[in-house]
Amino acid sequence: MRSKLKGDRAVITGAASGLGRSLALALAEEGWTVGIVDVNDAGARETLQMVERAGGRGGVFHADVTDAESVKAFTEHFFEDWGGVDLLVNNAGVLSMGSMGEIPLEDWDWVFDVNFMGTLYGCHEFIPRMRKQGWGHVLNIASVAGIISLADMSPYNATKAAVISLSETLRMELGPDNIGVTVACPIWFRTDLLSRMRYTEEWDREWAQSTFDYARVTSDEIARRIIKAIKKNRLYVVPQLSARLFWLLKRAAPEVFFGLFRLLNRVRVLRPLAKVLARLGLIQY
Repeated sequence: MRSKLKGDRAVITGAASGLGRSLALALAEEGWTVGIVDVNDAGARETLQMVERAGGRGGVFHADVTDAESVKAFTEHFFEDWGGVDLLVNNAGVLSMGSMGEIPLEDWDWVFDVNFMGTLYGCHEFIPRMRKQGWGHVLNIASVAGIISLADMSPYNATKAAVISLSETLRMELGPDNIGVTVACPIWFRTDLLSRMRYTEEWDREWAQSTFDYARVTSDEIARRIIKAIKKNRLYVVPQLSARLFWLLKRAAPEVFFGLFRLLNRVRVLRPLAKVLARLGLIQY
């Protein structure tokens, strides 16, 4: 299928490490110019060096996606400096784990500010400018957690579900404007997410770490799958088989899906089973 993605200028938030860096490198290999946006200046500069070695070029901009004025500033910078931007990647994200009532409210604010408001600010600033130039594409990085709502991850689940809903709305809304929208919903794989993770129980940290340690799919492979989906102008990209199976089961039989997980949790076997599946790499495949 012929690519529907026009241009070769991309701006990626949270690109100093993890999936953001992998997406930057995947585009660089195709000769793209990449704007690397992050609060981690050293990591962002390292990503830029890697982009240049991979055959691309670009620039670094220090910005906090939770600050609307900061997002406006890097938007204006890249549109003015490059004469336009063809692809926006809202990738920056954070994770807090724990049960309801135990996760501090300030952690809810933190997760919503980064995961949802950061995505919203990016869309708010970039889309009017893309409309004016006559084309563009928005990639929002959500998670299968926003579809299947895993236990002990309420803030993360809720924000990723909101990102999915926002993306679906924009897909419909931007139909007349020649602007594509894709939302990526991966399941666990090795990224930099755990470096800033907040949690209320040691088990949460151990389980999350095990999903990363035994992941079978790299962030580079996830990035390649996502870029392939963007080129086909897909709305959803669920890049791992396990995530697609969870999604299919929930859609086909939601009562069975949630009833099964509720039962497993009630008889106290959900956590041991989750750890076994993580160590076998079956959650991430």
